[in-house]
Amino acid sequence: MNKKIFSILGLSVGALFYSQDVSVIRNTVDVYSDTQPNGSAKYMGMAGAMGAMGGDASSINVNPAGIAVNIVGEFSGTLNALGNKNTSTLANKSYDEVYKKANLGHLGGVVVMQTSNNSKWKFINLGFNYSAKDIDSYIRTPENHTINEAVNYTDEKGNKQTDMLLYDGHAYNRVGHTSKLSFAFGGNYDHKWYVGGGVHFHSANIEQGDFFRMQSQTAGTKGLYQKQETPFQESSDGVAISAGVIGKIDKNFRVGLALESPTWWNIERAYNYYDIDNNGVVVTVLANENRRLSTPMKATLSGAYIANKNFAVNVDYTLGVTKPQYNVQGEVEKQLNEFFSKVYSNTSELRLGAEYRLDNWRFRGGYAYQSNPFYSSSLSVIDPTSNLYSDRKFNNLYLSNRQTFGMGLGYNFKSFYVDAAYQNTSSKFANPFYAGDYASPMENSVFKEGHIVDEQYDSIVSDVKTVRNNFVFTVGWRF
Repeated sequence: MNKKIFSILGLSVGALFYSQDVSVIRNTVDVYSDTQPNGSAKYMGMAGAMGAMGGDASSINVNPAGIAVNIVGEFSGTLNALGNKNTSTLANKSYDEVYKKANLGHLGGVVVMQTSNNSKWKFINLGFNYSAKDIDSYIRTPENHTINEAVNYTDEKGNKQTDMLLYDGHAYNRVGHTSKLSFAFGGNYDHKWYVGGGVHFHSANIEQGDFFRMQSQTAGTKGLYQKQETPFQESSDGVAISAGVIGKIDKNFRVGLALESPTWWNIERAYNYYDIDNNGVVVTVLANENRRLSTPMKATLSGAYIANKNFAVNVDYTLGVTKPQYNVQGEVEKQLNEFFSKVYSNTSELRLGAEYRLDNWRFRGGYAYQSNPFYSSSLSVIDPTSNLYSDRKFNNLYLSNRQTFGMGLGYNFKSFYVDAAYQNTSSKFANPFYAGDYASPMENSVFKEGHIVDEQYDSIVSDVKTVRNNFVFTVGWRF
């Protein structure tokens, strides 16, 4: 069943799988390089398309010059109600995992300072924006006893035994949250040019597991196999800076450009390491390490059409212009950097949003499309119908393109306003596991000493569909 040589664009993906959890690859892009932070209901209803419109504290996420558009101060807070569903399918059998949460998703404000009448700098504005996001994700893949592996072991009486271990299910389990706190300044020059800059402080806390279960064919007992160096915990902090400009072409058209530096992350990790002691027993050793990561630099080009006071439409295009890069401290970081250098495709995102005003009512809609962050790649895969391996090519391995639909409604009460929005994000991707090093410590194993699987070269791959529904409610005050 094992095949020991296969490559992807000249890089052995197996070398990374064997030493690293696939979660590291996925989290590098999905958590640390995330381009879709939460925001106000207006921002969410327009799918984040605010790069040339501005006028909302959440526009700092796209272009810090957006706060220079404000001519009155504002403060707002947002509650999020999140529902997430992951469906993992293997050989026509599926498991669904659903979770729901509610939290404070956003706080933001802009202070407007009008200059003297003789100055072409009409306003100097200061703003802040805080957003929080739950990143819980539980992917549970069904069992399939056609997938099996022969094992030899010594029983409690000292007799040599041969058995078959049957694959009995797998799970990736991630629990955690991220936050982003931004401070920005902006200037309005003659109501024609809007400039701004910002600094962004990120944090992330993750608890992650990667494990599968095997069943003894003869005894029926079951053992839990943990990926080497899991479960792990990460507590991380990062910082980035950004700058942007918005210009009026005429009274109806605006264009915007923003640049955001890489986010420089410091990641503190704690994890379980599995080893064999002098008595031949699998033991768990607690370990820790520090990693440093810089995520891609981003550039955003925006355009807006302001038809009149009642209707506006905005389009943004964001491109990652660099690739994730780990500070090399050993072989692991070298492998990660080589992987991202050859397999990572610079992510792009297109966002379109519109707002229509009718008296005090506001109606909003938006759409966003994020491209697949990885090139097509091949793996040696176990066929769940025959237990034979073969090389398969995937165009959606680990993660894939992502679509977001948004809609929103708002009402103004003079100085106060309320907004509500709904956002739906979906994606489908191939979910590899089983390859690499796994361990079943003594207390969780079908064997009395425990069991370590070294250098499993073939992957099981399930098809995963993720649907994320976000209901957002904002209350704001203009002053």
